[in-house]
Order: sequence, then structure tokens, then C-alpha cells
Amino acid sequence: MNSRVLLAIGIAIAALARPALADDDTLKKAQASFDQAQNDYLAGKFDEAAKEFQDAYAARPFPQFLYNVGAAFHMKGKKSSDVESYGKAVEFYKKYLSEEPNAADKAKVEKAIGVLEAEIKRLKDVPAGAGSGSGSGAPQGPSQEVQSLGEVKVRGLVVIESEPQGATIYLDDTKKGAFATTPWSGSLEGEHKIMLEKKGYRPVDTTLIADPQKLVLYKGGMSQDSYLSWLDVTSNVAGADVFIDDKSVAPRKAPAGTNVPPGKHTVWVSAEGYDEYQTTIDVAPGQNASVKAMLKGSPLGRLDVVGLGIEDSHIMLDGKELCDHGPCIKNVPEGDHTLTVTRPGYKSYTKRITIQQKQETSVKMIQTPSPGRGDAVVAYVLTAVFAGGGIFAGMQASDLHDQLKKEIAAGMPPPDSNDPRFLHGKIYAISADAAFTLAGITALTAIWYTFRDKGPPTRAQIDARAIALQPEVGSTYAGLGMEVHW
Repeated sequence: MNSRVLLAIGIAIAALARPALADDDTLKKAQASFDQAQNDYLAGKFDEAAKEFQDAYAARPFPQFLYNVGAAFHMKGKKSSDVESYGKAVEFYKKYLSEEPNAADKAKVEKAIGVLEAEIKRLKDVPAGAGSGSGSGAPQGPSQEVQSLGEVKVRGLVVIESEPQGATIYLDDTKKGAFATTPWSGSLEGEHKIMLEKKGYRPVDTTLIADPQKLVLYKGGMSQDSYLSWLDVTSNVAGADVFIDDKSVAPRKAPAGTNVPPGKHTVWVSAEGYDEYQTTIDVAPGQNASVKAMLKGSPLGRLDVVGLGIEDSHIMLDGKELCDHGPCIKNVPEGDHTLTVTRPGYKSYTKRITIQQKQETSVKMIQTPSPGRGDAVVAYVLTAVFAGGGIFAGMQASDLHDQLKKEIAAGMPPPDSNDPRFLHGKIYAISADAAFTLAGITALTAIWYTFRDKGPPTRAQIDARAIALQPEVGSTYAGLGMEVHW
């Protein structure tokens, strides 16, 4: 009896293990085929490369393998102006887009399809015997349009899986929000930190370096933890910042879910234009808990400050810094606000503007350089010259007056009325008065030059555009989307 029980248990364990082992085997086969295909492609063996990429796809149906098959046939067609190869390239490019309808390179691949289809038609329309003289009927080389597509490179592939599957993938930082869920495959460049998180399991992370010529696999083994609890945080404002227990770390984006140790946790949810939401929740061991944050705040409009040289400008709203430099695009509560834009060496701009709900107010700055003060400097120099001349003439007139006064008082003998000092004294006195008068006039002119506002003021073109808010629901969020009309 005991032996039968043990045998049954062994059979059950083996049955459970087979899918995982089979899954690993298919991935190893796909990787081996992929590596061989890369070698064949680099060696110019495009038929062999296409076959190996198809074998890789048969083992694990990743859409990128289909693109690589198309790339191999594309390059074969380009090297030999082969209609059949071009046709197969178009076929596999289309299969790739069919399985990856939201591919980031969709427009580029669609362009390649159009160019290759036109090339196929061009080659078929060539009269027999025309072209290179070989009797093949093919024209010399590919068309200019095909040449413009450049050399096609097959792509490496990054595969991220977890055990169990269905884990949330975060790329580099949780504040960017969820990247995808496992299993995921696609193209990445460079070095990235990969974080996996799933309800009821311990989170795992690793650093992954994507190689454009290889298939890179990361499979995170996640151990189940009945001690950990799960906390879901949602908000009526999609994309709001979510902080759990520590506001100094990078926030997550609502909706957000994460493992937390049992006990009390403080949750903050904030979004621009809304009052911060804060609550404390007590989470039991191994249980799921949720926080639904209802943010309240003023209706928002959007302010967009742009213009030539705005990168060096400082933008303030109601006396507080809005952006330390432009361009400045911010959500602003509706109502009247005072906008101030300053830039070193340019006239400042201050304007009372009205922000309306569901509208984008665009302020395009046309800044005027601050006027030079060279004319004021010249006027101040002339003032100093005239004042100095007046002082000198006044002192000379005073000295002559004192000399004559002493001699007249002494009376032995009194000065002659024709003494030239009488005339010189008068001339010095009149010159001093004239110099002081001119100094006063140039001083007033210098002050006016200093404070006058030369040239046109800094101005702005203000335009209001409607923002349509409409509900949006995605696989990981729900909220309002914005669309601008003008």
C-alpha cells in the first residue's frame, strides 16, 4: 500500500515537472537555432539564416523571429535582385506585424513592405533580355528606393519570464510604472534593471545587458511567501504618485500594487493640482488590502510658455517659481494668475492671465534685449567735466577777488581800475556759472538716459486651446485622457 502511494506521488511530481522541463527545452532549442542563424546571416548565407530563424520560431513563437526571417530574405533579394526572395521578405514582414500589431517599428516595417512590393513589380515589368546582359532579364542592382532602406540588420531578442508567469515587470525604476507582464519578449538596448513583482511572492530583480546580436533570457524564480501581504493602491487620478511608508524614495504610479510586510503602513497619493491624500492601513499577514484614494482639488487648465531663448528664462507664477527654465508646460488651477518671465540681459515680462478649466493657454514669448546705457555714461562724464571746469573757474575767480579786495583795503597804492585782474575775475565767474549750468543740464540728461525704457517692451502671443478630457481604460489603469484641439 505504501509503495503504491509513493509511486503515485512520484508519477504526479513527474507529470507536474514535464511542462517546465519541456518549456526549458524549447527555449534552448530556439536559442541554439537563433545563434546559428546569426552566424549564417553574418556569413551571407541568407537561405540558411532564414531557415534557422524559422526553426527558432517553431520552437518558441516570438514575433521578432519572423522579422529576422523577413530581413534574411530582404538581404538576399537585395544582393541578387531576386523577386522570389523579395516576396518572402514581404510575407514575413507582414506576419511579424500581424503578430505584433503595436510594434514600435511598425511605420518603418510598413515602409519597407511598400518599397519591396514596388521593387517586385519593377523587376517583373522588365522585358526579357534587358538589364545586365546575362539573359536573366534582371536590371543592374536594386532600385534607389531599396538602396535607401540601407543594410537590414537582424535583431537580438530579450525574453523576460517568471516562475510562475503573470508577474509585473518594472524596467529600471518603479516610478515609470509597470512596463509589462511576464512572459514578455521584445527589443531593448543597453543595460537595464529588471524587477519582477507578483501578489503572494517575493519580488526579484536583476541587471540585464541587452545584446543586439543575441537572444538574452531572464527567468526569475519567485518563491511563494505566505507571510507577505499585498497592497493595491488606486486613485481617481490616473498616474498619480503613490508613496508607501517612505516619501524620500521614487514614487510608483497609480494604480500600483506591491508586496508589503504585515502591519501598519502609511500611504500618500498626490497629483499636481490636487490636495494630497494620506491614510494609514493595517494589513494582516498573507492578506490582500486596498486603498482607494479620492483626490480633491481645483479644476485644472494647462499653461505652456515657449519662445526663442526660453531655455535661459526663469518663469514664475503668482510670485512662486513655476519652472527654473523653459519650455515650461504645467497644469495650473483655473483662475487669474500673474505670470512673470525674466531672462538675463532682456526686458522682463509680467502679465495677468486667466487659466480656464480644460483649456491650454499658450504663451509664446518675444523677448527684447535690455537697452544699453552708453549714452547715460557719456552724459555722466560730461557732467563731471563741466562740474570740474566750473569748480576750477570759480576758484580762480575767488582768488582774484580776494587779492583785489586785500589791495583795496590796504590802499597803498590802491589797484588801478584798469587792472586786468578785474576782467579776468569776471570772466572766471561767468565761466563758472556757465559750467555749473551745463553740468546741471547734463546731470539731468544722464539720469533720464539711465531710467528711460528704450526700444519695444518684451511681449507675448497668448492663445487658448480646448483640451478634451475623455475616459480611458487600459489593462493596468483607468482615468482621463487629454486631447488638444485648435
